[in-house]
Amino acid sequence: MKSLESQGTGLEKRDGIFYGWVILSVALITLLLGFGIRNAFSVFYPTIVAEFGWGRGNTALMFSITIIVYGLVAPFAGSLVDRFGPRLVLPVGVFIVGGGVALCSTATAQWHFLLFYGVMGAVGLSLIGWTTQATIVSKWFVKKRGLVFGILGVGFGGSLVFASVAQFLISTFGWQTAYVIIGVCSIAIIAPLSGLLMLRSPEDKGLLPDGLSPSSQELRHLNELEISVGLQGEWSTTTWTLSRAVKTYQFWFLFSIAFCLMGVAETIAIAHQVFFFQDVGYAPMRAASIYSVFGVAFVLGNLCTFLSDHLGREKVFITACLLSAAAVSFLFLIKDTSQPWMAFSFAFFSGLGIGTAGTVLHTAVADLFQGRHFGSIQGTIILGFALGGAIAPWLAGFLHDRTGSYFTTFLIVLWSLLASMLLMWLIAPSKIRPVSSKTAKIDPKTPLP
Repeated sequence: MKSLESQGTGLEKRDGIFYGWVILSVALITLLLGFGIRNAFSVFYPTIVAEFGWGRGNTALMFSITIIVYGLVAPFAGSLVDRFGPRLVLPVGVFIVGGGVALCSTATAQWHFLLFYGVMGAVGLSLIGWTTQATIVSKWFVKKRGLVFGILGVGFGGSLVFASVAQFLISTFGWQTAYVIIGVCSIAIIAPLSGLLMLRSPEDKGLLPDGLSPSSQELRHLNELEISVGLQGEWSTTTWTLSRAVKTYQFWFLFSIAFCLMGVAETIAIAHQVFFFQDVGYAPMRAASIYSVFGVAFVLGNLCTFLSDHLGREKVFITACLLSAAAVSFLFLIKDTSQPWMAFSFAFFSGLGIGTAGTVLHTAVADLFQGRHFGSIQGTIILGFALGGAIAPWLAGFLHDRTGSYFTTFLIVLWSLLASMLLMWLIAPSKIRPVSSKTAKIDPKTPLP
């Protein structure tokens, strides 16, 4: 563990576990439960359609609303943590999202779901979600960013496994009670953990970010750390703000990838996968189990992100998208339950591919635009995901209502994966920050940009 001496001019070693791992652990648990609330929609979806008799497109609108509201709030979430601190923002966020999902138990009309789940759930989740946690964690870690972001991504991937738990609660207690249990438990766990343990930066404990050696300080003020090690050309001398970032084609390509990969391909897989497998004959619990395999593989994909620290972001990203696209091809062949290996193969390999590609995307954003304004930049990239996620679940349901099939939807998912591959190849983040330079040492007198 590295710490600052009282004069701030030297370094000393302390024994024990670096506190950044505590921060990462709390962030992981928060994302696991927070996204578990949102992604449980997949198993509540068929139940709500059956209960109220609404069309799939209209019912999926609640998922679309929560995605777009989440994205609209995301650019502000990181700055709120910087201003008020995670010990205030995170508990407030979980009370909003947990309370919203609990109130879904009282819903008797579609607008109730749109308000409680679509708006309240999204606002609260944005305050405790990826932008906030990535902004905090990125201040604590410099080296092996792919590994750390991969572990953080497990919070999202693990939330998909939560589908089986949600289905069990629905089958055992009914969907209303299931909503109450999920909402109350999330508040009871996240609020005390974040209120007691979370800190906004290493400076709050008199520490340096883990990974910066004593010979590689580049500090103007610790809470305004700029990581420019290994950046090439003008990128190494630029202090990135949102206004500067949006003038680069790299930003808009990353924004487009977030739209295609996370907004379209990922949200369709999350929102409609269980319904599709029920359509071809699988029982609800069996369909939820297939979805849980998708979640487990998604977690494994998150952890595979560390490979991009050694092989380069684009190589790992493109390989992951190809794997997922191949898996989606299985869906065109599944007509019944006679070949369950196809269903489980789709779930595993598509989850593995999307799980890897998604966290590599976030890692690439941090590579290119890390700095004191990273929160607003990351949040705006998330807006790209939100725009795609607002359209895709509703569109998939609408197309099914009109055609009685998910065929066109699967073609859209394939197109989105292939477009994401092309865009990441054009960005080529490893040319801007070569992976071999990730742990490079610099002269401590090197000025910050």
